[in-house]
Amino acid sequence: MIAHHVLFWLKADTTEAQKEAFLGGLKSLENIEVVKNFHIGTPAPIERAVVDTTYTFSLILFFEDLAAHDVYQVHPIHKAFLEEFRVFFEKVIIYDAN
Repeated sequence: MIAHHVLFWLKADTTEAQKEAFLGGLKSLENIEVVKNFHIGTPAPIERAVVDTTYTFSLILFFEDLAAHDVYQVHPIHKAFLEEFRVFFEKVIIYDAN
C-alpha cells in the first residue's frame, strides 16, 4: 500500500469561487481507477505546537502499490487537474509512504 499525502497552500488572493473550483478539481481525482481510498480535508481546529494548520487543503490517496501510484501520476485526469489548477498553488508538499 502506498499513501500519497498532498498539502496545498493556495495563494492569498484566491477567491472563494476559485477555492470551490479547486475543491471540485480535487474531487475529480477520485475517479482515477487506481485510487483505493481517498480523502480531502482542511485544517482541523486543533491547537498544538506540533500541528501545522497553515495549509488550505489536504489530499490523501491510497494506492495498492508503487505501480498504481505511477499510473496515477500520468493519468489524464491528474494531468488535467494540474494544468487547470496549478496557478492557484503558492506551495505544495507531498509525503509518500509505504
